[in-house]
Amino acid sequence: MAKKPVAKKAAAKPAAAKAATTAKKPAAKPAAAKAAPAKKAAPAKKAAPVKKAAPAKAAAAKAAPKTATTTTLRQMSVEIAEAHGLTKKQSEEIFADMADRITKRLKKGERIRMNGLGTLEVRKRPARMGRNPATGESIKIKASKKVAFRVSKELKESV
Repeated sequence: MAKKPVAKKAAAKPAAAKAATTAKKPAAKPAAAKAAPAKKAAPAKKAAPVKKAAPAKAAAAKAAPKTATTTTLRQMSVEIAEAHGLTKKQSEEIFADMADRITKRLKKGERIRMNGLGTLEVRKRPARMGRNPATGESIKIKASKKVAFRVSKELKESV
């Protein structure tokens, strides 16, 4: 910021005055030198963590392409239709009906065991005390239910 006013004054003054302003510039450098050590200390502390974070980002970037693709029920129904000589519409209806039946049974509280895959069941989560992260205030979290999938031993071993 100090350099901009000096440049404006130099343009307005004659050549002799420019020589005087150049003599003032060394006085400005010590002021910059005083600020420089403070700047050097702060980046030196931050430089080490940044270097550690960079390899983690590189590892995350390498891991990103390895993520699994998502297969939908519709895509699976098309494969089943081709493998068993069904129409796509018939196989989509079968998969939709299966999803509806699984949902109804889970609502009743039943467990669903799928051989070779695992078991679907509803688990009850008890009420508990929690904290609002913004205010730190204690809040009561009410009881709820969640659907849990427990993987079978065969699937674990095959993957």
